[in-house]
Amino acid sequence: MRQRSLTAVVLAAVLAASTGCTVERHWGGNTNTGGSGKAKVGLVTKTDTNPYFVELRNAARAAAQANGADFSALAGQFDGDNDGQVRAIENLRQQGANTILITPSSSTGVLKAIKDARDAGVLVIALDTATEPADAVDATFATDNFAAGEGQGAYVKAALKGVPPKLLMVDGTAGSTVDTQRHGGFLKGIGLTDSSPEIKGHTAANGDQSLAQQGMENLLQRSTDINAVYSMNEPMGRGAYAALNARGLTGQIVMGSIDGGCEGVQNVKNGQFAATVMQFPKKMAEQGVLAAVEYAKTGKKPSGFVNTGSAVITDKPLPGVESHDSAWGLQNCWGGKK
Repeated sequence: MRQRSLTAVVLAAVLAASTGCTVERHWGGNTNTGGSGKAKVGLVTKTDTNPYFVELRNAARAAAQANGADFSALAGQFDGDNDGQVRAIENLRQQGANTILITPSSSTGVLKAIKDARDAGVLVIALDTATEPADAVDATFATDNFAAGEGQGAYVKAALKGVPPKLLMVDGTAGSTVDTQRHGGFLKGIGLTDSSPEIKGHTAANGDQSLAQQGMENLLQRSTDINAVYSMNEPMGRGAYAALNARGLTGQIVMGSIDGGCEGVQNVKNGQFAATVMQFPKKMAEQGVLAAVEYAKTGKKPSGFVNTGSAVITDKPLPGVESHDSAWGLQNCWGGKK
């Protein structure tokens, strides 16, 4: 018996090493479908180092502990690691998860693994990032990213006070759902389209601060006659700001961003960003775990898109744009207080 247990431990270690995923904790047992009693929640994030996903993971773990659910967390090794997320889903199924919460690196890259899990009776909920099609999962708990982008655009438009925009755009990963929705929402909020001549250039930086700085430096070689900057998330906003600051242009720019991390709110307080739009990963995680507990108890599944909300954060409030100041933002931000 002791030899069998030792063999199982060794096999589990080999399996974890072969997945290429990061592992937080495992549990034993087989898959339990809804209505069987105890919730066994598996979380798959894009990475396990991004502060946003750290906040989401910590909130999910706390909610699971508070509600008597087992919890395990895995992650891809980098943003865009679809293969790693597929292995994570398969690993969690082997561990007996009856609910899988996932932030898909790609809206389409893990659909086969999700379908296999659902076919086996596992409840699958997308957090933060929707799948395509949306009904590839049972439900999605996420920010309405189009609305978040629209909030940023509306603020930048109001801050320009009637002056026509001369806009540079720093986008995320081309083709991703979040990038597409935030980009489109921003343009609606500021009153432009992709073909508008007011857009003087754009660059894609895959969410990376260094790439955003480099991309902005390239754009500024063409022209410095700009007055507005869109950034798809706060790290890229900081990269763009560094390039603008090196050129002495920050005083003529209205810059907005999206995320609501504590560092991003501090950027608002320090005047680097005119505004950011806060999202709430803690709500996503908590609501996902509560749905898992309900499913385990009763077999009832959630469905559709659940908007966990967003809020404009600025210390320069403007008429027509509902907002909170940075003091409120620092009380409600994610990623650790600065």
